[in-house]
Amino acid sequence: MPRQSRRSYDQHCAAARALDLVGDRWTLLVVRELLAGPRRYTDLHADLPGVSTDMLAGRLKDMEGAGLVTRRRLPPPASASVYELTPRGRDLLPVLRALAAWGAPDLGEPRPTDAVRAHWYAIPLLGALAELGAGTVQVTLDEGEFHVRVGTDGDVAYGDGLAQASDARLRTDAATCRALAGGELTLAEAVAAGRAELEGAELEGAELGRAELEGAAPVPAAAPGLTS
Repeated sequence: MPRQSRRSYDQHCAAARALDLVGDRWTLLVVRELLAGPRRYTDLHADLPGVSTDMLAGRLKDMEGAGLVTRRRLPPPASASVYELTPRGRDLLPVLRALAAWGAPDLGEPRPTDAVRAHWYAIPLLGALAELGAGTVQVTLDEGEFHVRVGTDGDVAYGDGLAQASDARLRTDAATCRALAGGELTLAEAVAAGRAELEGAELEGAELGRAELEGAAPVPAAAPGLTS
């Protein structure tokens, strides 16, 4: 059965045009995954729990047609195809950052049915990690690892797993990530309170954070599994 063309809001409005392209279910989450780097179809499907194979294939086809995604063949010996964002697709990072900031207060503790991936915390932490200045920060959680790259111009990007080389290493936990994302805690305060360990970088304001904590109400201790 031929695939139906995508529906449009048919409104001469920039927001409506944007939603014509990225408003369908799963589209922005595909973007979230591809912002971490090129991915094979099987990897995308594994990190988008709940999406059917037909739905994912359809979304990728739509995104290719909209100029948001391209597909290329890896050279031997990989012999596999990967999907990656075009510059137009990568321009959606600020959109996802705004959505993450807006949704952070409602995140709360993971529900029993919630899937969790370490790199899903990358977007909410981009602002906090940009405080460290230009370079690559390797982040380790109990759920896995990701890295954040900050350019000399302040541009930020992130990737799943280990970076080829890093300038700093941060170890923390998911609860602290949520607190940082929701604005309940600064990175300096997290380090000062022992809820995060930072190596290889000086954190502006860390000393100030320690001074502020003295005499203040105790900050909740680090979650189990975060060791010094």
